[in-house]
Amino acid sequence: MSFQTPITISEAIKKIESNQFLLPAIQREFIWSHSKIEWLFDSIMRNYPISSFLFWKVEENTAKNYRFYKFINEYRERYKTHNQEISTNGISSFNAVLDGQQRLTSLYLGLKGSFGYKEYRRKWEDTEWSIPTRHLYLNISNELSDEEDGRNYEFSFLEKDQTGELEIYVIEEKSWFKVGAILNYSDEETFDNFVEDFDNAFSRKAIRQLRRTIVEKPIINYFLEEEQSLDKALNIFIRINSGGEPLNFSDLLMSIAVANWTQKDARKEIHKLVDSVRDKGYSISKDLVLKSFLYLYSRDIKFRVTNFSKENAKEFETEWEQIRDTILSTFDLIKSFGFTDFTLTSKNAVIPIIYYLYHKEIYRDFSSKIEFKEDRERIKKWLHIVLIKRLFGGTSDNVLSQMRRTFTDNVSEIKIKSEIMAFPIDNIFTHIRKDTSVGEEFIEETLFTQMDNQYAFSILSLLYPNLDYKNNNFHKDHIHPASTYKKLSEENKEKYGWYAFNSIFNLQMLDANENMSKKDLSLKEWVEKETNEDNKEQFLNLHVIPNVDFSLENFSEYIEKRKVILMERLKTLLN
Repeated sequence: MSFQTPITISEAIKKIESNQFLLPAIQREFIWSHSKIEWLFDSIMRNYPISSFLFWKVEENTAKNYRFYKFINEYRERYKTHNQEISTNGISSFNAVLDGQQRLTSLYLGLKGSFGYKEYRRKWEDTEWSIPTRHLYLNISNELSDEEDGRNYEFSFLEKDQTGELEIYVIEEKSWFKVGAILNYSDEETFDNFVEDFDNAFSRKAIRQLRRTIVEKPIINYFLEEEQSLDKALNIFIRINSGGEPLNFSDLLMSIAVANWTQKDARKEIHKLVDSVRDKGYSISKDLVLKSFLYLYSRDIKFRVTNFSKENAKEFETEWEQIRDTILSTFDLIKSFGFTDFTLTSKNAVIPIIYYLYHKEIYRDFSSKIEFKEDRERIKKWLHIVLIKRLFGGTSDNVLSQMRRTFTDNVSEIKIKSEIMAFPIDNIFTHIRKDTSVGEEFIEETLFTQMDNQYAFSILSLLYPNLDYKNNNFHKDHIHPASTYKKLSEENKEKYGWYAFNSIFNLQMLDANENMSKKDLSLKEWVEKETNEDNKEQFLNLHVIPNVDFSLENFSEYIEKRKVILMERLKTLLN
């Protein structure tokens, strides 16, 4: 490995465009936010060092044995994040980036590409309205002060629909220069003529500094590894990156899988699975896929390089189709329970379900086959309970390992005990070392969960288990309608307030048609409409409503007696 003559950013961009800089399959995907890219450009404008880079020179014969990818140049949050694979046939040699991909991609996106990120409070959909295409611009009207946010130069990704890709964009008396346009001024005389047209001294200063930074100064310092060995390149990559945050360590594990799968493209397969689960409505990362494999086959499920050897990477490839199909089937099951991405408050909670379905070999059509109906109900109840109890926190690896002891004492020898005929909902809790029972204080706090809280769904689903969750035929409903709160007596408002009125104390889960029929009827009117002397008791029990005076004036007695019923039911369900 040797230190090379530094090059300019514009030279690096040309090498990216001409496929002289490529990404090896072991590289993680691009993860920087738009603000981090903007800060990077401010840093280089202020002559701050951006650290050195590490490249691996790949000869044509070596390249034939491995996969390589282009830099991404049209990034769209969630929807366009994957790098495109490239055939290296006909490329005599090129440099593969081992360290510095995030910085190089950021420079490339800022100068030659686009960056789309979701607008605040808009739903996730692949449209310009939700995720506008943006290009990077530099404010050339005025310098920022350090007191504002620590930057001197204001870089910002502006919407293409507003700027029209203009080189100079003016809005609200502020002028913006499209950063990538600086690459059009390689000729000094043309550039000088362009700059002199500006009256603002800061405009001239900022644009000159941008050109010096991008076109003139050789600030890309890099080392080059020339030995044609992926094992050595992988070892270098791991050594460089293993000092990162633990959550990023899965990238290193996937690097090993990518390097050791021979028949399939691990990167493409895992990303395709993540996208398929996303299409079902759930955002997961490759971390969950890798964690699921470790949970299925490894004694130690922590993200460590030692837990992802060449041997089990090959086992991962061999078992991939079954693992993939089980994960997809599990999320079909989760969807049939009525969960959304918002209400599935821990993705780790699905891993024991994946383990059970996979090693029992019952994952195919598990969510729809009649023979598994009772088993589905057991899993649904268990999932709601563990989410409400919030068992998967900072020590989720320990909890997962303890839960797995229900299925096997030694995963290397026996994957699942022969006596397990159904999902072992009770035994799982006995294997968790910490006390999972809940007291009255926890239950009472749970009952104050607000209607729009992400845990409200699981709480109400436990209390109302017999609705059609599979077809999304359910609604959360205020028993005393929300519109009647303003009519509540001042005494009751002071005693209970909206916080109690909008909580589980006054919420139920209703069949969608029943809720549309109820509309805005008062509780008293609704009960009178739906019941008679013969079915009233059954109706109230089904809806978990106490048999009291249902008028709003009697709200205090209603909520206190309902509290007793709810406390008792949840105590039984959660313990």
